Amino acid sequence: MPIYEYECKACGQRLEKLQKISAAPLTDCPACEAPALSRLVSAAGFRLAGGGWYETDFKSGGKKNLAGDAGGSAQSESSSSKKEGAAA
Repeated sequence: MPIYEYECKACGQRLEKLQKISAAPLTDCPACEAPALSRLVSAAGFRLAGGGWYETDFKSGGKKNLAGDAGGSAQSESSSSKKEGAAA
């Protein structure tokens, strides 16, 4: 279940609430009890970074874009297209 962040437009109170995705957004502020809560857009609690599975899985042939391979596939593609252009 995601954690949602809310802010009261009346008193400025901020809070976090663990809710189901299908749950209705909160409307009543627990501090001032005004119906002025609005859901905020916040950053995700995790970040996929580095040379993980998502970078190499489900790719075939020379399409693997490895973190340590600084433009290796881009260089090979551009050099092969230059060869094709010269041959034509």
